[in-house]
Amino acid sequence: MRHGLALPSMAPADRLIELAVTAENSGWDAVFLDDHVRMPPGSGLEPHDPWVLLGAIAHATGRIRLGAMVTPLARRRPHKFAKEVATLDHVSGGRVITGVGLGNLPDDEFAAFGDEPDAKIRAERTDEALKLVAGFWSGDRIVHHGKHFTVDAELRPVPVQRPRPPLWIACGWPARRPLARARRWDGAIIIDRERGFLDPAGVSAVVAALGPVPEGFDVIALRAPGQAPAGYAAAGATWLLEARAPAGDWLSELEATAGRAPG
Repeated sequence: MRHGLALPSMAPADRLIELAVTAENSGWDAVFLDDHVRMPPGSGLEPHDPWVLLGAIAHATGRIRLGAMVTPLARRRPHKFAKEVATLDHVSGGRVITGVGLGNLPDDEFAAFGDEPDAKIRAERTDEALKLVAGFWSGDRIVHHGKHFTVDAELRPVPVQRPRPPLWIACGWPARRPLARARRWDGAIIIDRERGFLDPAGVSAVVAALGPVPEGFDVIALRAPGQAPAGYAAAGATWLLEARAPAGDWLSELEATAGRAPG
């Protein structure tokens, strides 16, 4: 089982880059930034663009995996997203992991900008866009006339990683449809829809619900407070993420965590 740090993008940009460097030096396997354009009014939280920051992190590090956890693909143009990730894969030397979800702030990040907030439409757009993104990364010409997107083009250069950077899908337990979506790709980021994290017993339940998955498929869990990492490995998690909500002295807590060896 590998270990990653999930970093809120609301911290000062220079400190987030420093956190990633510290985590790499301490032996962590990955750092991830959340992907928000805005937070609810009155929250006092001001997120940076994760993709610009990830480019800086890629330049400042040499080993650690990196990516966004998670990008609401329904509010993105698939070809632009595919190009950004492919470019980051080149900048990082093939270290990108791509997390995708429906988004959990439909009013603040969809409706506020004229995008469709309905969950069913977001799911349709996400599924259609995922196929397009994977197609663009193949380098082949894509001819597509779908419900939400029309394409007749190819994109180059392709990512460094072949056949593609891993595509992990956010799965809000106990919903089952996201698990079916995840099985079509490379991993499931399992999240409790209310608390965010699951204990090892909850992870075991999700793994059972996933059913048979391809070799190399990843199961990504967020560590619950007080739970030992070994329990998650036994439950079937291949990645364990440490996360902090942006409240209290969260940045200092993350800096202390990044400075310790994982596990």
